[in-house]
Amino acid sequence: MRGATSAKWVAGAAIIALGATACGGGSGSGSDAKAAVDAQGVYSYQSSEPQHPLQPANAMEVGGGRIVKNLFRGLTDYDPATGKLRNQMAEKIETTDSQHYKITIKTGWTFHDGTPVTASSFVDSWNWSANTKNNQVNSNWFSDIQGYKDVHPDKGDPTTDKMSGLKAIDDKTIQIDLTAPVSYFPYKLGYTAFSPLPKAFFTDPKKYGENPIGNGPYKFVSWEHNKAVTLKTYDGYKGDDKPKNGGIVFKNYTQAEAAYKELTSDTLDVLDQVDPTDLPKYKADLGNRAVDQPMGGITSIAFAMYSADWKAPEKAKVRQGLSMAIDRDTITKTVLQGSRQPADSWVAPGVAGYKQGACGEACTYNPAKAKELIAAGGGVPNNKVTILYNADGGHKEWVDAVCNSIRQATGVECTGDPKPDFKTARDLIDGHKVTSIMRSAWQQDYPLNANFLRDIYGTGASANDSLYSSPEFDKFSKDADKATNVDQTVAGYQQAESVLAKDMPSIPLWYYKTNAGWSNNVQNVKYDSFGDPVFTQVEVKKK
Repeated sequence: MRGATSAKWVAGAAIIALGATACGGGSGSGSDAKAAVDAQGVYSYQSSEPQHPLQPANAMEVGGGRIVKNLFRGLTDYDPATGKLRNQMAEKIETTDSQHYKITIKTGWTFHDGTPVTASSFVDSWNWSANTKNNQVNSNWFSDIQGYKDVHPDKGDPTTDKMSGLKAIDDKTIQIDLTAPVSYFPYKLGYTAFSPLPKAFFTDPKKYGENPIGNGPYKFVSWEHNKAVTLKTYDGYKGDDKPKNGGIVFKNYTQAEAAYKELTSDTLDVLDQVDPTDLPKYKADLGNRAVDQPMGGITSIAFAMYSADWKAPEKAKVRQGLSMAIDRDTITKTVLQGSRQPADSWVAPGVAGYKQGACGEACTYNPAKAKELIAAGGGVPNNKVTILYNADGGHKEWVDAVCNSIRQATGVECTGDPKPDFKTARDLIDGHKVTSIMRSAWQQDYPLNANFLRDIYGTGASANDSLYSSPEFDKFSKDADKATNVDQTVAGYQQAESVLAKDMPSIPLWYYKTNAGWSNNVQNVKYDSFGDPVFTQVEVKKK
């Protein structure tokens, strides 16, 4: 999932499970655990304005994604305590060849309008979401299914509105036929794009996007644009992770510093991420309410590969040189106060398939070699680069530091190109209107290297903001997808990653850590490997 920085995916779950890590400062235990709880209490969470209407296949950024994640439950998700895959609406998922899947869903689940969730609720949702006419940002998540090209052709209109490889056999049975084996396909089914939709959705999808009806632990209450989205607990929820609170208010902030200030004054309850300015002191301020733990995410800067400035093959050397001009160790230790880990790969550690040093020498600071490579590639166009980023996300400090490092090491002029908020930045990026370099953060959708590679760098992938296209990368990716077990898939994607080291369409900077915390109003706050709080488990103290 794109970050202001996910998706998720039954065979072989142990291979790719991410173990949960303990919070650095505390985990809601101790004296907090003894406080009386208001089961109907509502808490607030730091958020941002959703980029798109609240439709399951239309949320790729965290502002909308975390809200949709709480409104819906799909076939599977991940246990936040262990990181292991678990069934939610799926009773069982069966396959003998990793290409043909039979899924039996649990009965008794209902949408927030009281209507039942059936196999058709999934099938109809996926067909609509895949259809190119409906312009859903996550439509390519369905591309493994037979008939996807019929509903989502590269050019022209769809020839049908139903994928041939997708059928509801009866109310509780789904048959899925893929174009080729995909060993990890069941794991992908936990991503929010694969959520079911009620019949009410199809009568007016646009209206629904402003007033969504899901099947998850929380139901929609209101959306005050640019201010807040409010959810309340759904009493009819059938999942095992029933909320221990009465609801959530997703409060929008245009400045991360403002969110932190409100947290310390107990007017915001749960923080997304501490801003760079307050990182040096947040542990002292929050004590056992401070969090410092790894998460499956990465920050990179990506080149506008569709720009004439970067299309020539020799510019790969220039991009490698710019990468070698960035002193990751110093920036993460000083500017980022140790809240990030320098990246040596395009895949986050802890994810199945992470290969230490996959980036090679290009991710090692070497000013002399950086100058050599830039010169060998014909130089940086106009000897100047800009880095586009959203100013509401606490990025100015590190962008300035990266630019200073590039400037001092190579003499190339580098400046930040701030946009007022995440939505404005994303609209420019989605419209392919970036002329130089853009911030490109990714939070895992499922803990497999394919998610950090195919879903960002594959030709035509919905998160491929730079429009990078490599036949060699695509071949390795397709071969990896056809593997019949996860181990072979992982190895195949490691080969694909080696192509990125040659082409350098983006520069890996550092891996995320969750540096966050909570107010004195709540307890039992824990964060998962996706960097999200376990929303349903937060307890509101009685006043």
